[in-house]
Amino acid sequence: MDMTNSDTKTLFISHTWTHDHPQWKKVVGWFETEPDFRWQNCSLPDPDNLADRSSTALSREMTRQIAAAQAVIILSDLYAANSEWIDYEISEARRMHKFIIGVAPLDQGNTPRKLIEAADLMVGSSRASVVGTVRFLV
Repeated sequence: MDMTNSDTKTLFISHTWTHDHPQWKKVVGWFETEPDFRWQNCSLPDPDNLADRSSTALSREMTRQIAAAQAVIILSDLYAANSEWIDYEISEARRMHKFIIGVAPLDQGNTPRKLIEAADLMVGSSRASVVGTVRFLV
């Protein structure tokens, strides 16, 4: 991937330090397989790559990841079980004036009010909604 190309989208996708969540894997897969689409995943969902795994160090790493991104994608399905990390991601994205895209739950369940209020734009949980938004608005 040519990172010098101005068409490359740099994205942080909420992860709460796991990469095995179905919605996270699905959204990353959409970006990875989208034709004529260049992107860089600024999220590093594996805390084992960090020597210091304290809450402070993880927060610092998450802040670094968000800072490198043009936009932050917050996944509704991660919110219920991980609201503390997601709240941190939202707070940092807002502090850094990042464009926040909220993604509705895969199962069409309720989207957390805090995400609805924080997002610059809420989109459905489909390839067309998520990738199309990033392609044209970021």
